[in-house]
Amino acid sequence: MHAKAPVRLTTLSHGSGCACKIGPGDLQEIVGSLPRSSDPALLVGFETADDAGVYLVSDELALVQSVDFFTPIVDDAYDFGRIAAANALSDIYAMGARPLTALSLVAFSLEQLGGETLAEILRGGADIAAEAGVAVIGGHSIDDPEPKYGMAVTGIAHPNDVIRNSTAGRGDVLFLTKPIGGGAVTTAAKRGKASPELIERCTEVMATLNRSAAEAALAVGPSAMTDVSGFGLVGHLRELALASGVGAHVDARSVPAMEGAEQLLASGDALSGGSRRNREFLEPFTSFDPGVPDERRALLFDAMTSGGLLVAAEAERAGDMEQALRAAAPAAARIGELDFGKPGSIRLE
Repeated sequence: MHAKAPVRLTTLSHGSGCACKIGPGDLQEIVGSLPRSSDPALLVGFETADDAGVYLVSDELALVQSVDFFTPIVDDAYDFGRIAAANALSDIYAMGARPLTALSLVAFSLEQLGGETLAEILRGGADIAAEAGVAVIGGHSIDDPEPKYGMAVTGIAHPNDVIRNSTAGRGDVLFLTKPIGGGAVTTAAKRGKASPELIERCTEVMATLNRSAAEAALAVGPSAMTDVSGFGLVGHLRELALASGVGAHVDARSVPAMEGAEQLLASGDALSGGSRRNREFLEPFTSFDPGVPDERRALLFDAMTSGGLLVAAEAERAGDMEQALRAAAPAAARIGELDFGKPGSIRLE
């Protein structure tokens, strides 16, 4: 049984989950102006918008670190904690690393919501961390009328085994391991337009760890990997393609989608501000075949929370990769390939 919050948590947030992220255009401009570290032990910084930073400790060990937190994406406090933890851990899996420890990040009003609600959020996060074999070793909290929760996660990997978003090549095949559309469903839920059954299915997708999918991909050998979250499938694919110096082609119909998400987008009940910002920034780099309907286009920019892994594999490994990913993640699908297009450009047909 889950303790119910005294109010719907999503009514306290200006945006839900990763849809509350600063838009990719604004963020790119701000981060691009920051100085780069000259530390030779820094293997992966923020230059390629990768999922985590990687720091060399020894010839055999690299630390992989990331942080992620957001406003409530569902009204159930326990599920909010589960989703936020799975989302934070996903960055470490996307780098090919093993998460070890986590610190909780909390912004919360005890006066408004009570300690029992916060305890449920933390319990949800702790349960997902335990499932991942991760120790929650502390954290930090502040008083805030708009709730926020997430984790700073530290993982490890052999320096030679780190998977980046910048190492894909032309001809590589693309796979996605979870359906997209979670942002549409949760936005509709916040507006009272999504059924309880659809919300429950979406919640379970978001609370599912990417561990099994990452292990399956690593067993075959990906050329690059990232996860899909607040910038949508198109946004995270653009980051991968741009960092790797390639273009991308996606079969829009092959991209797995949550049942009901497109219908919600078509009705006008499910477009979040984050998804709208994604589309405004990314459309100049994106070309659509006229046959792709607008609701499917909107879905591809959907500001997803705790989405799947976007995996690139060399063509000769594509068959093995597809088989391995589908065994680990039933929704996994082959969605396209990388090509000789302008770096960071995406064709959707």
